[in-house]
Amino acid sequence: MGTFTFNLPDIGEGIAEAEIVAWHVKVGDRIEEDDKVADVMTDKATVEMESPVSGIVLSIGGEEGDMLAIGSPLVVIAVEGEVVEGPGASAPIAAEPLKAPPVRAEPVEAPPLPSPQAPSPEEKSSPSPNSGRTDPGVGQGDHAKVLASPAVRARAAELAIDLAQVKPAEDGRIRHADLDAFLSYNAAGGFRAAGAKGLDQTVKVIGLRRRIAENMAAAKRNIPHFSYVEECDVTALEALRAQLNSARGNRPKLTMLPLLITAICRALPDFPMLNARYDDEAGVVQRYGAVHLGMATQTDGGLMVPVIRDAQDKNLWQLASEIVRLAEAARNGSAKSDELSGSTLTITSLGPLGGVATTPVINRPEVAIIGPNRIVERPMFVPDGMGGERIEKRKLMNISISCDHRVVDGWDAASYIQAVKRLIEVPVLLLAD
Repeated sequence: MGTFTFNLPDIGEGIAEAEIVAWHVKVGDRIEEDDKVADVMTDKATVEMESPVSGIVLSIGGEEGDMLAIGSPLVVIAVEGEVVEGPGASAPIAAEPLKAPPVRAEPVEAPPLPSPQAPSPEEKSSPSPNSGRTDPGVGQGDHAKVLASPAVRARAAELAIDLAQVKPAEDGRIRHADLDAFLSYNAAGGFRAAGAKGLDQTVKVIGLRRRIAENMAAAKRNIPHFSYVEECDVTALEALRAQLNSARGNRPKLTMLPLLITAICRALPDFPMLNARYDDEAGVVQRYGAVHLGMATQTDGGLMVPVIRDAQDKNLWQLASEIVRLAEAARNGSAKSDELSGSTLTITSLGPLGGVATTPVINRPEVAIIGPNRIVERPMFVPDGMGGERIEKRKLMNISISCDHRVVDGWDAASYIQAVKRLIEVPVLLLAD
C-alpha cells in the first residue's frame, strides 16, 4: 500500500490560487477514481476536482472558504497495491489491508438513574382525578381539559394560542368566535407578539458570495458613482411586444428585455464613452465597438453576470434565446468561464419585482450599468389630435443608469438615456434598418 497526494492542478491561465467552496469527501471516506473530491472557485469559474485514483482519504487540504495555491496538496489518498508514480506519491510501505483511519472512541456516559421520588413517564401522563386547574396560562395538561372541537384546537395551535387562556362560552366549550375575541382583545391591548422568533445563525462568507462582496466593495471604494433616472412611456412598446408574441410560432416568448437591449445597442454608437472599461491602475480607458452585454442574473448562490456576446448583431428573437440560455446556464452552474467574463456594459433588472427607481452598483471595470424598473399604469395627459390634451391610462417605466464619474459626465449619461427613451417610445425605430 502507498499514499498518493493529489495536488491542486493548474486550472486556468494566470490562476495562482483557488478557493475551496465545497468538499464532497471527508477523512476516512473510500473513493473511486473520477469521484468528485471538491469544488474550487477561481476568479472566473467554479471547477469540480475529481480523484485520479481509488483509495481512502487520509487528509484534506483545508476548510471550505480557504484559499489554496496551485500545486498545494488538495487530498492525500491511501492506495492499494504498488505506489502510484507521480507528484506527491509516497515511498512504499508494508502491505496490509486498506483500512479507514481509526476513529477515536469517545467515552459515553451512562444516563443517570431516575430518582426514587420522580414519577415515571406513565405516572406523569396520567392525570390525577383530584387535580384541578390552578394556572390557566400554562401546561399541556390544561389543553386536554378544555372543551373544544378538533378544528378549533388545530386553529389555536396554528395561531400559537394557549386554549387555557381563552374564556369559553357559557356551556364551557371554546368556539371559533371565542378565538376571534381573544385575538381582538390581545391585539387591542398590544399583547400579541409582533412575529415569530427566528434562529441566530453564523454564516461563513465563501465562494460566490465572497466574490460578490469583494467586487461590490471594490466598486464602491474605487468608483465615484452617480445615477440618473428617466421616466419612459412604454405603452406602445408593450403593444408591439404583444403583437410580436402573437405571431412568434415556435420562437421563444419575448419579454421586455430583448426590446430594451435593442434600444441600448442602437443608441450606444453616439456615446462610446459608456461602452468601455477603465483600467485605473494603468490610467487607460478602453472603448469597444462591439457590445458585450453583461446580464445580471440571480442564482441560488448569488448574483452572476453572464455575457451576451456581440449583442448589437442579434435580432429580437436571437436575443430572447440567448437570454434564456445564459440565465439557465448561470443558475445550473454550466456556464463556461468565457460566458461569465469580458462584458463591456451591464444591464440589471428585477423584472416585475423592480422598484420605482434603482441605483445599481457598477460591474467594475466597466463604467456604466443600466437598470430598467417596474412597469406601472398611471393616468397621463396625452395629445388629443386636435391641439388639446386628454387624460389616458398609460404604461410607464423608469430607466436608471449608474456611471463612473471619472469617465462619464452627467450630461453624457442623461443624453444617452434620452436617446434610449426616444427609441422605446417610438418602437418602430427598433425594427428599422
